[in-house]
Amino acid sequence: MGSVERSKKKVQLWKKAIVHFSLCFVMGFFTGFAPTGKASILSRYVSASNGSQISPQPVEMFHQAAASHATNVDRSLISGSNPVPAPTRSKEANENEPELAPRRLIIIITPTSTKDEYKGVFLRRFSNTIKLLPPPLLWIVVEGQSDSDEVSQILRKTGIMYRHLVVKKNFTDPEAELDHQRNFALRHIEHHRLSGIVHFAELSNVYDLDFFDDLREIEAFGTWPMALLAPNKNKVIIEGPVCDSSQVLGWHLKKMNNETDAKPPIHISSFAFNSSILWDPERWGRPSSVQATSQNSIRFVKQAVLEDETKLKGIPPEDCSKIMLWCLHFPFETPASDDASR
Repeated sequence: MGSVERSKKKVQLWKKAIVHFSLCFVMGFFTGFAPTGKASILSRYVSASNGSQISPQPVEMFHQAAASHATNVDRSLISGSNPVPAPTRSKEANENEPELAPRRLIIIITPTSTKDEYKGVFLRRFSNTIKLLPPPLLWIVVEGQSDSDEVSQILRKTGIMYRHLVVKKNFTDPEAELDHQRNFALRHIEHHRLSGIVHFAELSNVYDLDFFDDLREIEAFGTWPMALLAPNKNKVIIEGPVCDSSQVLGWHLKKMNNETDAKPPIHISSFAFNSSILWDPERWGRPSSVQATSQNSIRFVKQAVLEDETKLKGIPPEDCSKIMLWCLHFPFETPASDDASR
């Protein structure tokens, strides 16, 4: 009996040993397939707790920052100097820095005569000049009624902000036609409240580009001397103001004798003015009734220019005697004068 009980106990011990061995073997077997390392355990813990995976974006950003830092280090080593950090501007310096004022609008009025055979050539030449100017700029081109669309085609190809006005009225006198077109353009500016500095530019004018920078600085009225060049004549006529710096002292006169007019003539291209005088004359010290009784805007502006020289600003302000505008005068020839010359 004792031997039988001993044999049973040995069998039970062997069974327990086999079971323990099997369990250890299975645990070791599956443990070998599991990933190792703290990062994996932490990532499993975070994914299990948040229910989502960690985005790889911070890792990519870290690699980009490291790459840029390495590039900066390489550059500093190549240059042979230590990298200097970019200077930081204080808030007080930014507040004390003056703000840049926007440029004033320049409004250029150019009339074209129906008698001018070369107006297409001059329009292209003048458009190439003002195309070099920084904005804002508005070019108002006025022409008489015509069957040709040459002017419209030229203006569309310039790339300049423009307005094309057509006057439906016939004239026999070319100068009267141009004067009427200028008045027509001024009424357009007054009606649409186009705020800017108005300048009358003839197609034959030649400019120094710095002239337009000074033109934008005019507050009320501005004037300047200009050179008139006549073809087939070996002389140059200077018209405009006589200045001391930017202060107007007098005017250049065409006549060299003592017989002078009460008010000296002023060329249409030798002055500019703030367009608000057309609809707000009281702002410039003139009653509105004066403007209402005046049917000729050109005459009204010329009177305003010549009436009070203290409001005039000679340009360029540092040397008003400098010539920055030249006018090459081409007389218009009518068919009657052509026949008479023949």
